[in-house]
Formats: sequence, C-alpha cells, structure tokens
Amino acid sequence: MNILLFEDKGVALLRPMTLTRPAFTIRCGSFCLAELVARLGRPTAYVVQPHLAQVAACDFPDDELDEAPLLLLNARLLPASWTLVELSRLIAAGTPGVLHHGPVLAAALVDSARAGEFLGLGYAELNRRLAALELPALGGELTLLTYPHDLIRHHAEIFAENLELRIGEGPYEQAADGVFLAAGATLGPQVVTDTSAGPIVLEEEAHVGAFAYLKGPLHLGRGARVNEHASIKNHVALGHTTKVGGEVSESIIEPYSNKQHLGFLGHSYLGSWVNLGAGTSNSNLKNTYGKIGMSYHGHERVATEMQFMGCVVGDYTKTAINTSIFTGKIIGVCSMLYGYITRNVPGFVNYARSFGQVSEVPPRIMAAIQGRAFARRGVEQRPCDVALIESVFELTRGERDALEDTLTDDPLAI
Repeated sequence: MNILLFEDKGVALLRPMTLTRPAFTIRCGSFCLAELVARLGRPTAYVVQPHLAQVAACDFPDDELDEAPLLLLNARLLPASWTLVELSRLIAAGTPGVLHHGPVLAAALVDSARAGEFLGLGYAELNRRLAALELPALGGELTLLTYPHDLIRHHAEIFAENLELRIGEGPYEQAADGVFLAAGATLGPQVVTDTSAGPIVLEEEAHVGAFAYLKGPLHLGRGARVNEHASIKNHVALGHTTKVGGEVSESIIEPYSNKQHLGFLGHSYLGSWVNLGAGTSNSNLKNTYGKIGMSYHGHERVATEMQFMGCVVGDYTKTAINTSIFTGKIIGVCSMLYGYITRNVPGFVNYARSFGQVSEVPPRIMAAIQGRAFARRGVEQRPCDVALIESVFELTRGERDALEDTLTDDPLAI
C-alpha cells in the first residue's frame, strides 16, 4: 500500500496557515498529520498547492512508490490518534472505496490497477480526477479541518489521547507522577507540576526554568524552552525550538517561534518564526461571555459556537511591545503589529492603525528578515524559502486592497 497526501481547494479556508505550509504540517493536539502518516510506515508522496511545490519538494521529497494499491488522504485530516487507527483499518481491509467528511472527500483507496491514474499529477489535475472518482462508500469516520478556529476547538478534544500515543511509544523517564521526560529534557529547581487533568511530556533537550508552573496536559517539543516563573497550563503544545514565558493556555505554538516575556496567550495558534514582543497579550473571551464569530478574508462571518477563541497568527509575523490583540482575530503572514489590534490584519503590512499608520512590507524586506532569523537559529535560507515569500506576497495582495485608503508608501520598520 502506498499513500498520497493531497491538498484540496478547502485549504484556502485555512489561511493564513496554508499560505506558507502544507496543511499536513499544521499542528493540533501536539501532532501534525505528516507525523501520524509516517507511523503507518508506507511509501508516501505529496501533492500541494502550486506555490508550495518547491518548499514541499525540499522538505517532503516523494518516496519511490511501487506497484501497489494507493490510499489518497486529504491533507486537512485532523491529526488525532483515532485518525491513525482508522487509516490503519482502511489499509488492513484493502477495500477500494471512498470516505467523506460531509460532502468533501477525506480518503480514497484505489487498487493497483488504477493507482497510476493519480500519480505524477499536479494540484489542479489531481483534484479534478478525484472529483470525478466513482467508488463505493467505505464505512468509518474521518474529520477534516475546515476553518482556523477548528484547530483550537479540536486541540483540547484530541490532546489527551494523542499524548497517550506518544507516551506509549516512549521511551520516557517518569520524573514525577504524570511527568515524562525524554533524553536530555530537564526541569529547573522549584518547578511545580500539576498532572491532575493530564500528563506533561517533554521531548529531547526541552528545558523548563526555575519556579515555572506547568499544568497538564502539556507537550513541549524537542529543544523547547520555558522561561523561569512562566505559567504554562491546559492543552499547550510547543513545537520544537520554541521559547516561551509569561502565561500561556490552550494554545498551539509552531516550531521556531518565541513568546518569551510577560503577557497572556490563550486559545490561540502561532505559526513558525513568530515573535511576540514583551507585554503582548490577546483576549480569548468576549465581555458579553457570548459565542465568538470569526471573519475570514473573502468569506462571510462564521459562527464558531465557541466561547473561548483567541488569535491565529501566520508565519513570520512579529508584535511590538505591549501589543494587544482583541478576541478572535486573524493575523496574516509576514506582518508587524503595533498597539491595539481590533480587526483582522492582512499579510505583509506594518500595522499601527491605532497610531494612524499602516504600510506595506515589500517581500525583499521580509526575505532579509527571514535570512537574519534563520541565521540566529543555524537554519539555512534556501532559494525556495525566498521564492515562497515572493509568491505569498502576490497571493495576499487582495487582502491589502481593503487597506488602500490607509496604506502609506514607507514601511515603519525595515
């Protein structure tokens, strides 16, 4: 059995995350889908949006697929432990057919005689052929991520079982009741751990500073750093090489991002290479205690049915000191934020609307900033990384058109 992970047109609703990363790399419940699929141990190939093709080819090169049945998986599948169980069941059964989430194709299994029809195709042609695929419905259930707020909604639901999967795979040292440390992970002096609601898992070389408070369930990725006196609690997943301080709860932070200083982050998602300046805080609850609605670019307002929802911040975005982000805001990629953020922010802007200043950030500036950030972490800046920034700048041009009356020519910071 071979596997083909494919992005469909639904990834557009998951922006800003899917502007700079394939949907199968978005973290939820401490896993991304690519990590779960790797546990199936099958040769895997990938089909992504055209602007992501170069980066995906560098980061996720296709395996050589043999002449075998093909399991096609939507890249928006929820990365839950039970998704892995369901996929294993489909593989074991080997029955050709399709499985939908509502009207949308979640998975399809075709026999070896038809597998070649779907290999070597680009994004548009593959999705066209899948739309025309006629196979019987398979029993079972798979869930797709539709909107960014779905990440936060599902994050808490799947976290405990996902951590059980991690702990079961091991090896970890149990440093205290419910506290699991991988090789090289350390807890500083006087760290308080509360595992009454779930375990705390630290991956290799993760470190927690003195006098920090950890309340499970938590997952700290490889090399993650929690600063002294921090309060990290309830369904927080830190990607590898992150640095976190202050108060964080119910949130996902992707690799290489920093929230080092005092300030609150709750029910939120931070992409990679994000930096929150000292004192930056977000709101995750309306003053009315009502359900939160989300506005997404080019789409009507969406009722989340959630009482708690913070912010979604795209890759490479930075905030200045004391930035305040209002409830349920979407922050685009490659932007710089100052002051009060009372509305959604598009990508590639210096956004100081509360001071009367909003300007566009050229892609050459963002590429230079990316290079400096990469160098600080010993990461090579590749031509495909620079090309992606240039492509995403063009893709987000429409978001900035709504700000034409306020955009100025000169960026606030270069």
